[in-house]
Amino acid sequence: MSIDFRKLALGALSAFAFSILPGAHAQTERDGVQAAGASGVGAVFAMTNATIDNRIIGYRRGADGRLERRSEISTRGNGIGVDLDTQNGLQLSADHRYLYAVNAGSDTISVFAVNGARLTFLQQIFAGDQPNSLTLHGNLLYVLDGSVAGNGIRGFRVGANGRLSPLRDSFRALSSPIAVPGIVQFSQNGRVLLVTHKVTNVLVPPARIIDAFTVGRDGLASAAPVINQSLGLRPFALAVRADGTVVVVEAFNAAPGRTAVSSYRLSANGRLTGISRSVRNQQTDGCWVVITKNGRYAYIANFGSGTISSYRVSGNGDLTLIAGNDEFLGATSQPVDLALSADSRFLYLLLRGTGAVAAFRVRNDGSLQALGQVTGGLPVADGASGLASY
Repeated sequence: MSIDFRKLALGALSAFAFSILPGAHAQTERDGVQAAGASGVGAVFAMTNATIDNRIIGYRRGADGRLERRSEISTRGNGIGVDLDTQNGLQLSADHRYLYAVNAGSDTISVFAVNGARLTFLQQIFAGDQPNSLTLHGNLLYVLDGSVAGNGIRGFRVGANGRLSPLRDSFRALSSPIAVPGIVQFSQNGRVLLVTHKVTNVLVPPARIIDAFTVGRDGLASAAPVINQSLGLRPFALAVRADGTVVVVEAFNAAPGRTAVSSYRLSANGRLTGISRSVRNQQTDGCWVVITKNGRYAYIANFGSGTISSYRVSGNGDLTLIAGNDEFLGATSQPVDLALSADSRFLYLLLRGTGAVAAFRVRNDGSLQALGQVTGGLPVADGASGLASY
């Protein structure tokens, strides 16, 4: 695919114009919203990913974990209308004051201030060719550009007001030009950036890749990544525990009943050492993964099976399957993005097929209790992608 420089130039000009717009543009909300953190109240945000006028839907999270749809706001950008096929299209800041959203169809990131379940538009900024995954650490944000024409990562500084400014000369190409990457993710200490490759140039070994870029004091990623070989086929997404344990979900090219999860130990130089190899859950097309705050449990969304799988993660990183089919959402539900509340007491799941967000209580033994689903505002079977919660 050739690069359309005219498109890039227009995108940059458009992003500049958007980025200097006034920030006082909040969406209307049907009801008032309780302040964040009061009595265990929080919020969940989901993205339509619509090709024209991408939008964010806001939900109030009650102290019991149940959701109520409260708000809707435009990103002022465009999605792509089909599943982003990545994790972290929406990203909350650590203090939950700001939300960042990718606009893969217009090559931008939108920035919002967060007040409960309500958002206020702050900025839109050019982010490369087809930005589709975000990761934050301190005052650094990195975005994954998923286009074959611009397959790589690029960085931004995060200001005290939540706004982004480009990190000069920060773009780094992935180790394969046809990676079809699934996620960019900081390690917990912010010193390594990990990127999964769902497709690999098999002429250049290894055949299954997880790239690892080390991050310098200047915020810049290393010029080239360390190339790690995935233990399983088609590593889609990953999550990183505080001690450096990395949990990776493997889709195995959507072969029926073949989804698996592997774990690794991450070193300071970006090397991954395998711990548990491809622990299967008998489900199909597992893609998204989250780890609870205490590091004890991991949850997998299985797109093809319409299920969530649960795993126990031991102190040394070993994986044990709790339940392959912990919750069944329906044959046409198409579960995609997962998100945990800030205290990990509740788990949320975006159902692309039905345009719903499902809520669950995380029990002490890691099993799940369904709390119902909320519909409205999201497209049905038409590309909704991105979920964030606190």
